[in-house]
Amino acid sequence: MHAITEDIMGVDSPCISICKFDEKTGLCIGCLRTKDECKQWKKMKDKHRARIIDEIPKRKAKLKKHKK
Repeated sequence: MHAITEDIMGVDSPCISICKFDEKTGLCIGCLRTKDECKQWKKMKDKHRARIIDEIPKRKAKLKKHKK
């Protein structure tokens, strides 16, 4: 999904401008990052950003699980 553009352009932020954090998981309900990840995104190396992007499906499942 991001591997092709990663080398050329870097890893884009997953932010969708819904900056609301779930109290139980600490994840943003919009982009599924933690507050620290959101704050540090611009300073992160692409390798770390890609790891976060790759974890999104797992984080989405975690958020759904805690919303029950």
